[in-house]
Amino acid sequence: ELQDVAQFVGLEQSRFYDPAWASGRPIHHNGSFLGYDMNKCIRCFRCVEVCRQVQGIDAISIVERGLGTCIEVLGFPERDACVGCGQCVMVCPTGALAERDDTEQVIDWLYDPDVVTVFQFAPAVRVGFAEELGIDNAEGQIITALRAMGADVVIDTNFAADLVIMEEGTEVVRHVLEGKRPTFTSCCPGWVNFVEKHHPEMIPHLSSTRSPQQCLGSLAKTFLAERMGVDPARMRVISIMPCTAKKDEMARPQFAHDGRRDVDVVLTIREFARLLRREGIDLARLEAGTFDNPHIGDYSGAGVIFGSTGGVMEAAVRSAYFFVNGRELPQTDVTALRGTETLRTAEVKLSDDLPPIRLAICHGLKAARDVVEGIASGRYDFDFVEVMACPGGCVTGGGHLKSKHAYRPAERKKRVTLFDIDAKRTIRQSHNNPQIKKLYEDFLGEPMSERAHHLLHTWYADRKRHAEMRIADIWREIRLNLPEPRNGEKV
Repeated sequence: ELQDVAQFVGLEQSRFYDPAWASGRPIHHNGSFLGYDMNKCIRCFRCVEVCRQVQGIDAISIVERGLGTCIEVLGFPERDACVGCGQCVMVCPTGALAERDDTEQVIDWLYDPDVVTVFQFAPAVRVGFAEELGIDNAEGQIITALRAMGADVVIDTNFAADLVIMEEGTEVVRHVLEGKRPTFTSCCPGWVNFVEKHHPEMIPHLSSTRSPQQCLGSLAKTFLAERMGVDPARMRVISIMPCTAKKDEMARPQFAHDGRRDVDVVLTIREFARLLRREGIDLARLEAGTFDNPHIGDYSGAGVIFGSTGGVMEAAVRSAYFFVNGRELPQTDVTALRGTETLRTAEVKLSDDLPPIRLAICHGLKAARDVVEGIASGRYDFDFVEVMACPGGCVTGGGHLKSKHAYRPAERKKRVTLFDIDAKRTIRQSHNNPQIKKLYEDFLGEPMSERAHHLLHTWYADRKRHAEMRIADIWREIRLNLPEPRNGEKV
């Protein structure tokens, strides 16, 4: 955007640029996922606005004065309040805020004959090129592109979304029967970071089920490696995600076995687009390929709607009804759960023997904070709550392609496409996915089994930045350091 303005007004160079001064501007790179370079910042403060007003996090502040004015992520990087949603990156017009670029590492693995590369891509990735390339659903072209690059295995994260529903749906049903409420979804790493950093008192209510990305990574290096006869040490699992927080998620210590990470690298859609350019691949010119792994990859319609707000909830309700009653939900489409309001509520009757369960769906962390505080105060009362950190869900995640002069472009079109894919699938419930059934029969046993718990579930930690001093303590310290008052003076 800045270059467009400069060309429009005829600006070719800045007479105010001072290399010596610019070299002293702060440049920070978080080891997990995010960095910022103040040499590129034009102090538009869009990032501050979206973090405060849209997400309600307030992790970014304005520091210094005059020419030295810049932004700062409070406590960065060890104790910052940032949850990694990446919405600040989406609104930055100059690239001053950006995710860590891992494309070089992926290229090295693609050209290493000793490495077996396993690629997965999320539901929202297939609709991430809708505006730029005019491809509503680029699933087939992405498969073809990855194989052209030399990928050994290409898998759809939708398969793992079905797997998550089997585990999380079973977990929710158990909690409802036990009277433990509410249960929060745990698929979104930005939301999980929010709970750990801002409201750790809600950790006991988070589902222990891992996200689809991490479930697939775990299975790839156990079940898939066994079936393919490949040493897991040679495998590299590479995720293509619409999300910057996924980079942080994959680095969590609990997502590693025997010193090896379950997921080795996460590429955002922006990084994937750069990788395509590096390899000279034009996605729009490719024929559509298909998934062909006989062990992992097939998915139901329920798996693909994970990319939209309300999708996880609807997928869970379809299967939870079956778990309770042993028969399918009469109406597959649960339209009461669909919509765009930042907070939507509904009641669904799973069984004649149970009272209706109270459901809530919220997207955007400002709405999530309201729900969490409302539950804590007794203002809200829910059994099951779906939360997505990004407004609109994964279809507007912080890892999508950026558009000039537009925030959250083509959001509705992307969401509609995902539900259209769901409507056209032969199998629309996660529990009816034949590969999921086979996986449980041959490897996992049953949902929530000991092996499933080890490979598909996780734990969380309190990472809140607690105040070290109270205001009263600070004032007391100031008073103690003041000089003794002279006669008649008051302190």
